[in-house]
Amino acid sequence: MKLEVKNIHKSFQGKEVLHGISFSVSSGKALGLLGRNGAGKSTTIRILMDVFKANSGEILINGKPFYANQHNIGYLPEERGLYPKKKVSEQLIYLAQLRGLSYSQAKESLRYWLKRLGVSEYENRLLETLSKGNQQKVQLAQTLMCNPDIVILDEPFSGLDPVNSSILQEVVQECIKEGKLVIFSSHQMSYVEEFCEDIVILHHGDVVLQGNLKQIKKEYGENRIVLACGNLTPSQFEQKLLDDYSDLLKIYKKLNDKFIVELSGQTQKNEMLSRMIHDGIELDQFRIYEASLTDIFVSKAGDEE
Repeated sequence: MKLEVKNIHKSFQGKEVLHGISFSVSSGKALGLLGRNGAGKSTTIRILMDVFKANSGEILINGKPFYANQHNIGYLPEERGLYPKKKVSEQLIYLAQLRGLSYSQAKESLRYWLKRLGVSEYENRLLETLSKGNQQKVQLAQTLMCNPDIVILDEPFSGLDPVNSSILQEVVQECIKEGKLVIFSSHQMSYVEEFCEDIVILHHGDVVLQGNLKQIKKEYGENRIVLACGNLTPSQFEQKLLDDYSDLLKIYKKLNDKFIVELSGQTQKNEMLSRMIHDGIELDQFRIYEASLTDIFVSKAGDEE
């Protein structure tokens, strides 16, 4: 199964907030949908869920028009979407029945997911009496009770401690292994790096970067080297790089006693290394720079208008 979002535009009160969003994701993979607050992530998800209508563009599933009500979708919104003054079991069974399960199927699925997520003891408690983390786990149970083919998770780790985060990580990995199509939106980049094969970064309603995460990280590391000097202080080494090596490199970033440098033009790594050895510079560290997703995200979406 392949879901394609093609050239989606959306305006509110005459102001366009999505300027032609396009991306795709297939079953058995997780797509990281990233962006700062206000970038357009939630609007895009709500259009997928048919909460909002796009002004133009199309969404396809296996090449045909996608209608959310014709597919089994599990949606975990960023904001709490359940009823605080209702019992956990009462509302989850009701919502599962609305999505096509019989009462007995809903009850069986409810008990499986509450046990799987470690909240069985709260089955007959009012939702508002639970902690924020346990409310989040109940909401996740609601998302998965109907065994959806498409799973959309918007900030799923919100309010979870490390132990509960670990449980959720296992559940997300299971969804991917089971061949579900997963769209994962989060500000916690470590989780995106763990789950997502592909990413899309939105900024002010535009796609500013998309593609395979490993390939993107490789491209961001090209021509960048991490250096640390053993016989000069960081300030002395920095001045040395500026004074004597400006023809070969420029300093991309300083990290305590380490420097990430970007090679200029056709400069080769061995050329730079040989020259430094010839100049008596003792390097404690010389390695290819591997960009983190946080670095990439900041470089693409970190500016302010």
